[in-house]
Amino acid sequence: MKSGEPAEETTTTRTPPPPPQNAVHLNGHTVTKNHVADASPTTQHEVSQCEDRPRAPTPVLDTHVPREQWGGKYEFLLSCIGYCVGLGNVWRFPYLCYRNGGGVFLIPYFIMLFFTGVPLFLMELSLGQYGAAGPITVWKCCPLLKGIGIGMLCVSTLVCLYYNVIIAWTFYYLGSSFQSPLPWSCDAPANAALCGNLTGNGSSLKSPSEVFWNERVLGVVNSKGLHDPGPVRWPLALCLLAAWIIIFLCMLKGIRSSGKVVYVTATFPYFVLLVLIIKGATLEGSLQGVAFYLTPKWGRLASAQVWNDAASQIFYSLGIGVGGLLSMASYNKFDNNVIRDTLIITVGNCSTSFFAGFAIFSILGHMAWRKGVPVDQVADTGPGLAFVAYPEALALLPGSMFWSILFFLMLFMLGIDTLFGNMEGITTAVLDEFPQLRGNMKHKTMFLGALCFAFYLMGLLLITDGGIYWFTLIDSFSTSFGLIIIALFMCIGISFFYGVNQFCQDIIDMICHCPPWCTMFLWYFKACWVFCTPFLLLFILTYIFIEMYNTSLHYGPYVYPFWGKALGVCIGTTCCLQIPIWAGVAICKESGTIVERFKKAIRPLNSWRANNLSSSNRTEEQVEPERVEGPFTVTLTDMDFTAMTWETASNA
Repeated sequence: MKSGEPAEETTTTRTPPPPPQNAVHLNGHTVTKNHVADASPTTQHEVSQCEDRPRAPTPVLDTHVPREQWGGKYEFLLSCIGYCVGLGNVWRFPYLCYRNGGGVFLIPYFIMLFFTGVPLFLMELSLGQYGAAGPITVWKCCPLLKGIGIGMLCVSTLVCLYYNVIIAWTFYYLGSSFQSPLPWSCDAPANAALCGNLTGNGSSLKSPSEVFWNERVLGVVNSKGLHDPGPVRWPLALCLLAAWIIIFLCMLKGIRSSGKVVYVTATFPYFVLLVLIIKGATLEGSLQGVAFYLTPKWGRLASAQVWNDAASQIFYSLGIGVGGLLSMASYNKFDNNVIRDTLIITVGNCSTSFFAGFAIFSILGHMAWRKGVPVDQVADTGPGLAFVAYPEALALLPGSMFWSILFFLMLFMLGIDTLFGNMEGITTAVLDEFPQLRGNMKHKTMFLGALCFAFYLMGLLLITDGGIYWFTLIDSFSTSFGLIIIALFMCIGISFFYGVNQFCQDIIDMICHCPPWCTMFLWYFKACWVFCTPFLLLFILTYIFIEMYNTSLHYGPYVYPFWGKALGVCIGTTCCLQIPIWAGVAICKESGTIVERFKKAIRPLNSWRANNLSSSNRTEEQVEPERVEGPFTVTLTDMDFTAMTWETASNA
């Protein structure tokens, strides 16, 4: 038996669990720390005296459940790429490119990427990885800004609500693609008369794909507008239910399950895009479509709309400000190189958008050649491109059923990955606020099931006859000015309240051996966070407000009433109002004058650097301890010892 063992036994019997640790002196009182074998006689004497005194209630030790981590680096990279590379890369970027001057659009696009997208992307990844917490809990770095996390949660909820409806539409088209001939092609017997009339006068009649979309899928012809949603379309309701069941099963075990799924869902779309590019290059008229896609119109650079479209596309395609990036980064190892990952993901995302344009416009060019019309008459954006124009183009190809199945499988994979990220933002935020759910698989399963079922019930409104009107309303305002304001306050809060120099030092602490190129990039990012990014966000915000005031919201020929547009503004305002509301709560919780309360509210909590200490095995960390004024009783937990530097030597 070793000589240290009796000391351990004595210590354990004298003090019921937990056994005492090194004695330290705080404001004249002796406090013991746990898990140290030997204790000095002075410490044990003081402990015995304390046992004779009336005790305060025994403090409840932190039963924090360890967070999961990604099974490997590629799981995180693929999850982020799958989250960023979504439906917008396929149906929005190509349209914006040809509408805003073709190849010229790439100039403002990449400028906005490197001065707005990449800096904000790195900020979210670094914040989540350093704090190892979701979008709400992570703001213990600056409690005044907790409302940013609540706002992110609101935006993510709205996005999840309507985004899975797109996956339901995709399921419907995927099932219909197994019919031969395709039900939206001219070869279908039901469309024979329609196609015959269309050939005689193409400008006055709708195509079979438009009729299939509006009548068979949406049923929008049976609704008069926003005020007349009509009955639920039950085929779509079954597709939506299937979509939410798939989401539930894939996320049941957290990143351990979703991290494996992304090996398929994040890589399969690239295979399909490559196949479509090769197929499109062999079609007659494809070069006409590619030329229309890339032909530069230099005069468009002087238009403010071009720059706004470039900034908004970068902003939305990267998924900034929704909380998904922050949540996924929170499961990283502390020493992961976030700068390298940021460059890989952002450049990969934007390259995918650019090359997706070739796959789209080569086949649209063939469609225009077959119909004998200009390309701009067959090009469209949003759902019109994914569910009307492109399916019609695929119906003209030999083996159209195969190409249609492949295309809608790709849309499903793109949508499911993005939804993983948004759902991860919601679940991580809730599990961090209620950590007992994380350690209980049964309760976690019930929570996830209830969340998915609630989203399903709310989503039924969007698959009624008039559901497309509600879909367009939520889509237009959920990620509009509210999201820009959230990102703006996040950038300003980290740069000026938390401190841009401290934030850069945190990044260096994570990377550990920071190579020279990382240090150079940090200087660039620091300049962006302080000057460039806030200015560009203000520009986007100003343009959005001007455009929202001067233009009306519409879907096709239907113009939204004033009350509908006002409802959309309320949706966006609800998200960004969380910032001042929770800032007021944080200030009210503090004591002193308004200035003193403000200063205390922007100071990081003691547990903010716990992840840094536990990961790097440091014994010292420069964190200012909270001031304790006697004669108040202070209850300390293990987290206080690991987050602050304590004086272990007795005062003489």
